[in-house]
Amino acid sequence: MALDYHKCAQEIADNIGGGENVVSAAHCATRLRLVIADNGKVNKEALENVDGVKGMFESNGQLQLIIGTGTVNKVYDEFLAITGASAASKEEVKAAAAAKQPLYIRLLKPIGDVFVPILPAIVASGLMMGLVEALGNDNLPFGPAFKASDWYGFLDTVANTAFAYLPVIVAVSAARVFGGNIFLGAVIGLLMIHSAFLNGWNVANVEAVAKYIGKDINGVSPYLIDWTENAKTGAITIESLGGIPQWRLFGPILPINRVGYQGHVIPVMLAVLFMSKIESWLHKHVPEMIDLFVTPLTTVLVTALVTLTIIGPIFSNLESLVLKGAEALVSNAFGSMIMGALYPITVVMGLHHMYNVIEAGMLSVEGGLNTWMPIASAANFAQFGACLAVAFKSKNNKTKAVAVPSSLSAALGITEPAIFGVNMRFMKPFIGGMIGGAAGALLAAFLKIGAKAYGVTGIPGYLTINNPLLYTFVLLVSGGIAFFITTTIWKEEEPKKAAAPAPTVAAPTNAVISCNAGKVIAPAIGTVVAQADIPDDTFASGVLGEGVGINPTEGVVFAPFDGEIMTVADSKHAISISNDAGLEVLIHVGVDTVAMNGEGFDDKVAVGDKVKAGQVIMTFDREAIKKANHPDCVVVLLTNSDDFTDVKLGADAE
Repeated sequence: MALDYHKCAQEIADNIGGGENVVSAAHCATRLRLVIADNGKVNKEALENVDGVKGMFESNGQLQLIIGTGTVNKVYDEFLAITGASAASKEEVKAAAAAKQPLYIRLLKPIGDVFVPILPAIVASGLMMGLVEALGNDNLPFGPAFKASDWYGFLDTVANTAFAYLPVIVAVSAARVFGGNIFLGAVIGLLMIHSAFLNGWNVANVEAVAKYIGKDINGVSPYLIDWTENAKTGAITIESLGGIPQWRLFGPILPINRVGYQGHVIPVMLAVLFMSKIESWLHKHVPEMIDLFVTPLTTVLVTALVTLTIIGPIFSNLESLVLKGAEALVSNAFGSMIMGALYPITVVMGLHHMYNVIEAGMLSVEGGLNTWMPIASAANFAQFGACLAVAFKSKNNKTKAVAVPSSLSAALGITEPAIFGVNMRFMKPFIGGMIGGAAGALLAAFLKIGAKAYGVTGIPGYLTINNPLLYTFVLLVSGGIAFFITTTIWKEEEPKKAAAPAPTVAAPTNAVISCNAGKVIAPAIGTVVAQADIPDDTFASGVLGEGVGINPTEGVVFAPFDGEIMTVADSKHAISISNDAGLEVLIHVGVDTVAMNGEGFDDKVAVGDKVKAGQVIMTFDREAIKKANHPDCVVVLLTNSDDFTDVKLGADAE
């Protein structure tokens, strides 16, 4: 009997909360793909029993109903007519699913995605930078001699590399995250710190500006002038030198300050995001014959103009506002408390290096004391305390491996590894660090301690602080409060209970499915059987996707490629996994084994886990399955096989 398409669509609409609960709808060759506004209105049990729906699962924020080839498109048309939803592509549905995530996740996720891969470079540089600065301090007996040595020059250069060229590293990583060409991203990163620009860290330095423009003062070389004295007295200012040099490509409209963006994060990420969008648009609209040279040329030129005329200047104005606000705030104790809390946020924005201007101003007056340094130290040491709490409390070895060195780096005054790699990733430790920083900064302001120099915080700050004992008290309070709050409010996701170790058998290496996007390695050891021979009509028909069966000889399931676990059945007998190439694979152990309610199955992974090819993800008891009178055939299906071309199965996949 033919399926009543209208009735099927109507029942689907009724059981998902109606058309007003549909954010987006699309279909592929076999599945209806929906993004739902309120999942609480979905009656999943009723959906599974709708005539025409052969299966249902959720993946990456989508509700996917399996209907079948040649049928889903007709049900889809009826569904659109009933609900009033607009037709959408699969890409639009994926975008809609991502858009449903909370705003703070959507805003912070790209920052984490950009920084996690570059953490090793930042951790190594941060640790070395703190140690080199401490050893070369002029207040140590051996400090001046070490600072004058070749070893200091060598170590200082190595330590500063990652931070001196941070925009380039960030740009490359951002291009990967935003889907742009990583080499074009590198070009944009290099542009923003080009040697033709005045170094962004020296923009407020009269001497650096004069040397940059080669300005003689009354015939005296800028290299021979006593800039320190002249800057203090105001005899020479940047304004008297003619100001920061500019390019006026469009006359007085949108001038470009010839200043680099050393140390910045947000403008670089925004520039590469813009670049990636331009590049993607051009690839779609430029004819293939000229795409190879027109697209990269246009992408770089347009991105450079927009970055240097709009993105960069807007961010510079934001910096100025933050700095003026900071100067006003640190003039009183409660203002210091606010800055102690907000300081790590400015680190995220890449603004914190500019606080050196405030510190320099404090020290420029006779007998001046840098009271900003204890505030920054309190904030940094609080992030250290929060990160250390994560390292102390976490049972995940990977988390510990990042948190321990990151916390050490934060204690030495370099907090980027701790903030981006740990605290912001889990958010609650970041908040704990902000509270600890506020408390420590308030205490520092009441104690009226300060430093005789600037540029170092945390433990290296002992070399410049005017009262080491009170400074110790401030660090203990800020770090201790952050540690206590983090251990109290942060809870690591419960790890899976340890189970008996899997049999020590080698993972298969033969591919059982292949397509233009890659290969699926056999997830079980045994004899591969054709899809048509799988002892289940639904699997054998291909309605759930193309695949094979494996008659196992061992009760072990391995990951078929590097990827991420999408779903784990409550009854433990089925796992789905996806990878960056877009492959979505269902591994279903046995036929009708859902009736066993998990008896005889032991999953080794959870939803969201990252796995490597050949990693054990499940073990199962073959005897228990046979005792329950079920076939133990392991079904392996490429559930989105209709998205790919040239799908090969079994021996043909090799």
